[in-house]
Amino acid sequence: MEYRRLGASGLAVSEIAYGNWLTHGEPGCVTAALDAGVTTFHTAAAWDGGAAEEAYGAVFSGLDRDELVLCTGVFWPEGPGPNAAGLSRKHVIASCEGSLRRLRTDHVDVYQLLRFDYRTPVAETFLALSDLVRQGKIRYAGTSEWTAEQLLQAHEAAQRYDVPLIANQPHYSMLWRVAEAQVMPVSDRIGVGQFASVPLAQGVLTGKYHDGRIPPGSRAAGPAYARPLLMPELLERVALLRGVADDAGLTMAQLALAWTLQHEGVASTIAGASTPEQVTENAKAAGIRLDLDVLTRIDHLLGSFIQTDPRLVWSPPAQPAQRTGAPKPSDTEPNQHPAPRTS
Repeated sequence: MEYRRLGASGLAVSEIAYGNWLTHGEPGCVTAALDAGVTTFHTAAAWDGGAAEEAYGAVFSGLDRDELVLCTGVFWPEGPGPNAAGLSRKHVIASCEGSLRRLRTDHVDVYQLLRFDYRTPVAETFLALSDLVRQGKIRYAGTSEWTAEQLLQAHEAAQRYDVPLIANQPHYSMLWRVAEAQVMPVSDRIGVGQFASVPLAQGVLTGKYHDGRIPPGSRAAGPAYARPLLMPELLERVALLRGVADDAGLTMAQLALAWTLQHEGVASTIAGASTPEQVTENAKAAGIRLDLDVLTRIDHLLGSFIQTDPRLVWSPPAQPAQRTGAPKPSDTEPNQHPAPRTS
C-alpha cells in the first residue's frame, strides 16, 4: 500500500480506501483491507439505517484508533421528521453524535457533507462543524458532489469559522470524468483533495457484465444502481479493456482503480467489495503508474461514452424554500449512464 496527503493537509490516506455503502455484512472484508495496508474507511450515518456504521464499530473497537482514518458523513434522511436530513445545525450535530455512538469512537477523522443543502445557509452548517472541531469530535471536514461554486462557498465559510476543509468526494471513473473540468481545478486552488467515489462504475468496469447477464449477488442484481449502465454498446467497449488490462498485468478492476489514481488531485480511491478476495486484489492497484500508451488506449476504446459535462454532478437540484420534505436519493441522481455524447 502507498499513501498520499489529502489536499493541502498533513493527513495521510491510503491510496485504496474501503467503503461499505452497499456491502457491509462481511467483517472479513474489513480484515482483508487492514491486512493489505488500507487505513482509510468510508461510511455514512444513513447507510442501511446506521447498520453500516455499526458494522465498522464492531470491527474497529479493538484496534488502535490512531492508525485508522475513519470517514463518515451527513445529509441523507436518518428518520421521518423534517429535521432528520440535510445540513442544518440541528441535524449535523445530532447526526455526528449518533455516528460516534455507532462507530464506538470519540472522533471522526474526516466528516463529510454528502450533498449540498439548498435549504440551509452554508454558514450555519460550518458554524456547527466548527463547534464539533473544537469539541474534538471531528478532525477535518469534507464535501461530496459539491459543484465548484459550492466549494468556493464552503472554502469561505471554512476560513471564517476555522474549519479544516480538506476533502471532496466526487463520482470519478474512466467513464465519469465530470469533476475534471471545474471541481478539481477549484479544489486544487483551495487545498482540497479528492476521494474518488464509484471508480468501478458499480462494477461495470470490472467486466463482470460483459455478456449483458446479471450475476447473482452482483450490485445490478440488487438495487438497480448499475442497470442504467448495462447498455450493449457500452459493455462491448468495456470488454475491450480486458486486453489493455492483460497487457499491463492487471485485472480490469485494478486497471480502473489505478486509472483514478493517475490524477494528481486524487488522494485515495474508494472501493467496496463482496468478498475478502476482492479486497485483496483491489488493494494491489496502489502504487501502479499507467503509461501514456495505456491511458490513450483507454480513451480510444471508451470514446464518446466518457462523460465530462460539469453540469452532471450528482447533487440535489435547487428546490423551493417552502418545501419541507426531506431530500431523497432519487432527487439527486442525474441520468448516470454514459450515453454517447453527440457533440
